[in-house]
Amino acid sequence: MKICVIGAGAMGGAMVEGFVRCGAFSAADVTVSAPHRVTVERFVPLGVNVSTDNVEAARGADVVVLAVKPWVVDDVLAELKPVFDYGRQTLVSVAAGIGGDKLKAMLDRGDGELPQTLIAMPNIAAAVGCSMTFVVPVNADGGAVRTVEAMFDKVGSVLVTEERLLPAGTALASCGIAYAMRYVRAATEGGVELGFKAGTACDIVLQTVKGAVALLQEGGGHPEAEIDKVTTPGGLTIRGLNAMERAGFTNAVIEGLRS
Repeated sequence: MKICVIGAGAMGGAMVEGFVRCGAFSAADVTVSAPHRVTVERFVPLGVNVSTDNVEAARGADVVVLAVKPWVVDDVLAELKPVFDYGRQTLVSVAAGIGGDKLKAMLDRGDGELPQTLIAMPNIAAAVGCSMTFVVPVNADGGAVRTVEAMFDKVGSVLVTEERLLPAGTALASCGIAYAMRYVRAATEGGVELGFKAGTACDIVLQTVKGAVALLQEGGGHPEAEIDKVTTPGGLTIRGLNAMERAGFTNAVIEGLRS
């Protein structure tokens, strides 16, 4: 399968890196395109094809991933529409805030035909094979959905969902990765106050978070049940948890997701 990623920013770049490094796709079958050569030069060591011409980059692809800023989508699609093979090629948009109806309107050539079209919302952990990606069929049959689902499954986990849940998924996973990193930073700063050097404190926090994730994923337990295992009566852990709650920890997380 040949994949073209149009847009080489943080998200586009993370997908390109993930697709190549996961080993499921040949670098020769991946193309990344951006307007300026300097933007795509950093992908040359990966062995992928690089281009500053969106039309040429997309021409031979089976799946074209649109990873540009939302305000650029209309211009890019206007450029691609005349040459896009609606009967063979699949379009995946990862442009935030561009809904299915808007995509269909942008792709309409006046003949009632539309390509296989989906929305995907990965996060930057795709670069290391750990993205949480939401896939929304817009105008797609089962084969196209399975193809795109399998593609993103190579760089993490995938949930095929309804468009109405995409904002919630974005908050939990796309914005959520930054929220998780903010916890890591805060805990690291706390570790420094407790006496560790910053680098050591960060390593400790990262390993601890990794352990918590592994316990929940592999054991399948509820977070509160796992917490109960380490909160002894009158102990340090419960005192720390209660202090965090008094400072509004849980409410702050929920409000951040709702904002």
